[in-house]
Amino acid sequence: MARLREEYETDGLSMRAADTDPVRQFDRWFNEAVDAGVPQANAMTVATADGRGRPSARVVLLKGYDRSGFVFYTNLGSRKSEELAANPRAALCFLWLELHRQVRIEGPVTAVSDAESDEYFASRPRGARIAAAASPQSREIPDRAALERLVTGKEAEFEDGEVFRPAHWGGWRVRPERFEFWQGRRHRLHDRVVYLAEGDGWRTARLAP
Repeated sequence: MARLREEYETDGLSMRAADTDPVRQFDRWFNEAVDAGVPQANAMTVATADGRGRPSARVVLLKGYDRSGFVFYTNLGSRKSEELAANPRAALCFLWLELHRQVRIEGPVTAVSDAESDEYFASRPRGARIAAAASPQSREIPDRAALERLVTGKEAEFEDGEVFRPAHWGGWRVRPERFEFWQGRRHRLHDRVVYLAEGDGWRTARLAP
């Protein structure tokens, strides 16, 4: 593994340069990742835990963010949704290796409104809408052919009409209570700036790497 080691030669992130608002700081870094051509810069790891505290994590795509939170969509019967229903907190992690940057976000989770879910679902390609309606996400299936039969059935069902959002599909919004912006630096002396929600504002601090 030693041959995979890479030095991070960057200008770093100072407390002075970091925005006082973590959402604006995220917006700045996210757009820089997009402009730098980072593949799927909106890909993020979503970590959840069940009612007994057993964790799980997976990569999903961020579909919107503002001061109210960070939104992603999924099957509401999936493992992640069941865990969020039992333990409504999540941690998000964005990794932009090309820029030697990572952003971590933690906070409570609430369901996205039906109107928001409908609007986003309607924006998806038809094939993706049919797949969402057909797939019993996270459930055991006998084989690929069984899944394809489910999709074929939904294609026939919606052959002559619009594919509306099924009741088992929707969104989750993570409302941040903590942000951490990590910038890789030489000799592993990385910069870590953390924002902690306090009252109506944020307290910032530097963490040791």
